[in-house]
Amino acid sequence: MDTSAEIKLQEQYIKKVKKINVNKDLKYTILTMGCQLNENDSEKLCGMLEKMGYIRTDNQKEADIAVFNTCCVRENAEDKLFGKLGELKRLKEEKGIIIAIGGCMMQEKHITDKIKQSYPFVDILFGTHTLHKFPEDLHKVLEEKRKLEDIIDIEGKIYEGLPIKRDSNIKASVTIMNGCNNFCSYCIVPYVRGRERSRQPRNIINEVKDLAKQGYKEITLLGQNVNSYLRVEREKNILFEEYEGVNSFATLLTAINKIDGIERIRFISPHPKDFTDDVIDAIATCDKVCKLVHLPLQSGNTKVLKEMNRKYTKEQYLELVEKMKAKIPNLTLSTDIIVGFPGETDEEFEDTLDVVRKVGFEQVYMFIYSRRVGTPGDKMENQIPEDIKHKRFDKLKALVESQIEENNQKYVGTIQKVLVEGESKNNKQMLTGRTDSNKVVIFEGNKELINQVIKLKIVSEHMWYLKGAIYEG
Repeated sequence: MDTSAEIKLQEQYIKKVKKINVNKDLKYTILTMGCQLNENDSEKLCGMLEKMGYIRTDNQKEADIAVFNTCCVRENAEDKLFGKLGELKRLKEEKGIIIAIGGCMMQEKHITDKIKQSYPFVDILFGTHTLHKFPEDLHKVLEEKRKLEDIIDIEGKIYEGLPIKRDSNIKASVTIMNGCNNFCSYCIVPYVRGRERSRQPRNIINEVKDLAKQGYKEITLLGQNVNSYLRVEREKNILFEEYEGVNSFATLLTAINKIDGIERIRFISPHPKDFTDDVIDAIATCDKVCKLVHLPLQSGNTKVLKEMNRKYTKEQYLELVEKMKAKIPNLTLSTDIIVGFPGETDEEFEDTLDVVRKVGFEQVYMFIYSRRVGTPGDKMENQIPEDIKHKRFDKLKALVESQIEENNQKYVGTIQKVLVEGESKNNKQMLTGRTDSNKVVIFEGNKELINQVIKLKIVSEHMWYLKGAIYEG
């Protein structure tokens, strides 16, 4: 699907806005909520803003434009957004700051209605399918001095060639597909991101090759369900160009593994029901693909999983884990778990704890169930009281932390390859990096080591990080 004409149009609007802004020393702030896909979208927004003559600042009072890239997965994101908008009202009155809100939350009508009613000073509302039109929207606000809503409910296209300003010069995320077809009953994402649409293999491979030339060492492939990459296109005979042998997620991993300069490949998020043998084999045989695999569980109870519409059982999940452990040397696993889904009993929650004990996850991202308007879960009558949700969460947290402490001991005395990312945030005298299994390691070393993969001997563990020393062997 050719979108080059639309991109050229937006390039013209970028030039127009830049001309308006010439010699004005304008600044912008951006607040990103939610997942790494949102972070990747924000990098594109930053790229467009900087092409238009804005410079990023962390000081809201200095900003001439404030951009919010929202998430609607959890209710506290809404509270955060509305709180920030309240803070900006005075800046709007004092200096006319432009306020733009985009992202998943803007695809929810009840949210946009509330913003228009309670925060009428907001200038731009744009959705997940119209992010590429941000330069045009901003130009209209600057030239015509009017509020703008640019949100569509239809399936969005994939737009290639947007400017991008990445947060790191060593690690980069690359979106390989947009949307989701799974319709888990707790999740709003398919309704706001649309159905699955895969990028052309050529565009992904060329983007990664370009990143390698720029010196990037680690690539994270992004999608709501990465291991179904190109599945819809194959099933519906939607035209895609096979490039360097890429016609599936497994072959994409294999192709990227061959790119010189890239030293690590990660991906999020896969779905257990789509974890095919060819993907497992690709992880096992591709030396650059990290052996930490994120495998979302959500619940360990088969009945709850059915209510969640996850399409696998507790037993199938555990069988998949055992198959992966048998085939992939040094495999470690991370997961997502939701506590307190409607109807979950104490006994059913114990099944989740049982899976956590059996798998021994490296990392567990724990969430208390949050009702989302528009999802089947929100309409379920057997909602769990908040106090019970929190008690279960605390019980899960205690188990996970005990496992992390025990697991960390296994690292002490081992030699680990670490990608050095920079100075430690808490101690500028130390450097920090991550292992293949995504463990944070701090160590003493020369700043010339930043952006390199080096060997460290782990000398001690400290719950949320490891301490290492440069290995001379």
